Parts: sequence; C-alpha cells; structure tokens
Amino acid sequence: MMGVMPRFAANISLLFSELPFLDRFAAAKAAGFEAVEILFPYDCPARDIQMALGAAGLPLVLINTPPPNWTGGDRGFAAIPGGQERFRHDFKRALRYAGALGAEIVHVMSGVAEGAEAKATLIENLRWATDFAPKQRLTIEPLNGVDMPGYFLDDYDLAAEVLDAVAAPNLALQYDAYHAQMITGDALAVWHAHGGRAGHVQIADAPGRVAPGLGGAVDFEGLFAALEADGYDGFVSAEYHPGEKGTEADLGWMNAV
Repeated sequence: MMGVMPRFAANISLLFSELPFLDRFAAAKAAGFEAVEILFPYDCPARDIQMALGAAGLPLVLINTPPPNWTGGDRGFAAIPGGQERFRHDFKRALRYAGALGAEIVHVMSGVAEGAEAKATLIENLRWATDFAPKQRLTIEPLNGVDMPGYFLDDYDLAAEVLDAVAAPNLALQYDAYHAQMITGDALAVWHAHGGRAGHVQIADAPGRVAPGLGGAVDFEGLFAALEADGYDGFVSAEYHPGEKGTEADLGWMNAV
C-alpha cells in the first residue's frame, strides 16, 4: 500500500486481551508494534506499568482521562456544565499518572452532555487544561453515538470548532477511522477534511470495531496513502477487538501496508 511503513502502536486495553495485562507489553513488541497505548491505566500500579514498558522497550503513546474513579462511571466530564472543579481536580490526577508513565498524549473525554452550554464548558476546560499543562500533548476525539450514546463530542465539524476556539498548540484532533466511518460513512473523506488537525491516529474497521480489512467498510489502502501524502508522522494505533483466534491471528493487515 505504501512505500514507507507507518509507526504502529497497539492499544493493549483491547489487543492481546487473551493475555494478562502486564504480559501484553512484551507481546506487542514481539508482534512488531513500536509503542502501546492504554485506555485507562489507573487500575494498575504505575510502577508495574513502568517496569513492563521498560522491559519491552516500548514508549506509551496515550492514556485517556478520567483518572482512578472512572470505573463504572462517566466516560469523561469535560463538557458537563457545572463540573469544572471536578474536571480540574481529576485532570491533575490524570496528568500525574501520565507524567509517571511518560505518556506522550492525554486524550480528554467530554462525557455525556448536549447544547451550547456544554460546548462552552468544554472550551473553557480545554483552555484551562492546555494552559495548566503546556508541555503535555492533549487530544479530543469524536465518538459515534452507537457505541457511546449521548457523548457530547460526536461530530468532526464540532471538534474543529472546539479546536479553533481553544487555539492551543498542545491540543489536537484524535482521528479514529472506526468512529469516523460510523459517524459519517466515509472515514477517508473525514481524513481529507480534518486530517490536518490530527495529532494522533487510531484504526479499526467497521462494522464491529474489528481488525483492518475484516469489516470491509473503511478504505484502508486509501487512508494509509493519504496519511503518507499528508506527511502524518505520528503513531497509528490499532484499537480494535481481536477475533476468537486471538490477536496474532488478526495481524495480517500490518504486513499488507
């Protein structure tokens, strides 16, 4: 597909789920991944993750907010009116975790909300966060309403408006081919429209959030060509559900790139 191999990362919250969590780092390295990302690392002691990263020789690309009390609760609250103090408190906790693990990017999740007040709240919180942590790269990511009903940031044009309003050098778009496909029906068109804002890329096929090529909806050949043509030089993170035969059985797409 491409003349230059992109740098692939493994989202080990999903990939290698057939293995104990701390064994997934070495498995990702052995499979050819050059980095890992973790959705919510907070249930595992930071020291254990540090050791696993070091033993595998892999950097940590990304973690999500919110921090330790997320389990069973909201998937973020950056856009929830009246929740600014909670956002700031928990953002600081997530930031400390990111610092301990060397996470390159913190993905700030907006949570379930709607309307103009929610948009204003998200912008306010992101302005504060980018100013509070100017050296930490941050992202926002539109999520589709099927997987995440009611999630505020559910549209790429909305994300662009928020990014323009915040206008911070350490805040970028997180582009996920699966969510782009589910939201618009054309993940490649989304990249052409918004890829210039992207600071991080994730991939999965639709439907089903499966390995590239297994769903058939996303034009990955076109997408990888566009990433190369546009000079995207960040990691491309595999974030999908492995099949019944395990993660290794689904990695043929890496060799086809």
